[in-house]
This record gives sequence, structure tokens and C-alpha cells, in this order.
Amino acid sequence: MMDMKMKKMITILGPTASGKTPVAAHLAAKIGGEIISADSRQVYRRMDLGTGKDLADYGEVPYHLIDICEPGTKYNLFQYQQNFFDAYQDIQSRGAVPILCGGTGLYIEAVLKGYKLSPVPQNQELRDSLEGKSLDELTKMLADLKAKTGSNMHNTTDVDSCQRAIRAIEIETYNLDNPVPRRELPPVDSLIIGVDIDRELRREKITRRLKARLDEGMVDEVRKLLDEGIAPEDLIYYGLEYKFLTEYITGVITYDEMFTRLEIAIHQFAKRQMTWFRGMERRGFIIHWIDATLPMEAKINEILKLYV
Repeated sequence: MMDMKMKKMITILGPTASGKTPVAAHLAAKIGGEIISADSRQVYRRMDLGTGKDLADYGEVPYHLIDICEPGTKYNLFQYQQNFFDAYQDIQSRGAVPILCGGTGLYIEAVLKGYKLSPVPQNQELRDSLEGKSLDELTKMLADLKAKTGSNMHNTTDVDSCQRAIRAIEIETYNLDNPVPRRELPPVDSLIIGVDIDRELRREKITRRLKARLDEGMVDEVRKLLDEGIAPEDLIYYGLEYKFLTEYITGVITYDEMFTRLEIAIHQFAKRQMTWFRGMERRGFIIHWIDATLPMEAKINEILKLYV
């Protein structure tokens, strides 16, 4: 293990299938680090293949904010920010290096900037009034609300269903009248590393990984969650794999339709992730991009040269 004098955080970000988790794990093993996940779906227990946890990649490296919630619940950005800061302080108190790793750009930006957030209760009256509106209509309403609040939250990366759009509208509506947060958290100084993967290689890896996870039992994983009594609409809420696999299992679409539509959706998701990261750069974040195809040792050496 190296003796690192500086304990500021390192953030490893990148689109899905870029290989960011193995990079973070190798780096953590090298410098005495611990990983804080920045993935909005890996917080859920028993949602392993569909969220791409790949826990074997961590080896002996401690990790945080994975498997902390039950499926069917709605984990949100406010909760993540609170949980992140508790983990961050815990890691620092033990002299380890916090390594934030994930692809949920909103979560990453929220903790790096120290977004001032409030816990937002459900507004059933508002939800009832929005019932039946299309995603396009809800997206337009959300854009109008964001213009009023000046919010950078809830872009199309994370608002990809009517249910999520309604929750975003609920949050922005609440923030209009309740601007004072319950717990203000400071911004976090971090070296930010982006794993840069060629678009075509990314597409190949996404397709290969999707086939592998289906072979490993991803359909059975979702079927077991449904058998537990989790409502189909609650699984669909989580998007991507859980949306399309639930629709397949419940007979809404065929297996071939599921695979084709899910593959397209993951490609689109990866593109939106990169759009968010480029937006972070425009908003003043410095992201040091490293080539995903470099040997692991070369990647780690590049990061360590920057970590001074």
C-alpha cells in the first residue's frame, strides 16, 4: 500500500460499460481507498445483475452505499446526499482515501457541489392532477418549473418515465415554497477522472454484457422480485433492465422485443450519461479523461500522477 499524504477524494466516472468499477477497485487497493458507489440503482438489495453491481470486482476493497435499501422503495437524491456524506466522513476518519465511483451524474454533481436539498413528501393532490399526462407533457411542465427554481436537477438522464417525471415535478414544486434545506452539506474537493471509451467499443461492450447477464439469470432475478410481491409498476420505475424484463415476464412484450428495446435503451442511456458529464465540464468541473483501452496499470499510473 502506498503512503498517500493527501486524502482528498478521487471520483471515477464514465458511461455504462466503460470499465470504471475495476479502475476504482484497483486504485483503491493500491492507495488504501474505499469506494462510495454513485449509482442510483445499486442501493437496492437483490437487484444485482440488472444494476451491474459486479461485486467480484471489488475484491477485498471496502465499498459503501450498495445494498442499503429494499426493492420496491423509492430512494432519492436527498437520501443519497445524506448517506454519501456519512460514508465520506467515516472513511476519512479512518485515514483512508474516499473514491466515489459511478455513472449517475446527478448524484455525483450533487455531492461534489453540495446541493442544498430538502426531504420532499409526496403530494397526492398534485400526483392525481398529473395522472394521464404524457411524458412529453410532463417534461415540458418540469422544464417550466426548473426555469422558476433555477434548478440543475432532473435532466433527461434520470427522468425517463412518467412516474419519475411526476416525482421530479413534485420535488421542484415543493422547492418553490420550501427553499430551506434540513441539512446543508458542503461541496467536496475531488480529483475527477473520466473513463473515456470509444462509442463503437462502448456499443459492443453493452451488447456483449447484456447477453452475458441474461445468460447469468437476469430474467430469474426479476421474476424472483415479482414473486416476492413487489408490484410490477415499482420495478418498471427503476427503468432499463427492470422496465423491459418486467414487461417481458408479465407478457406485455416478447423476449425478442425485450432484448431489442432494452439494448437500444441502454445505448441511449450511455449517450445521455456522456451528455451529463460534458455538461459538468461546461459547469466548471475539470474531468481528466483516461483511455479505457489502456492496460490497468497504465490507467492507475495516470491517475496517481494527477493525485498530487
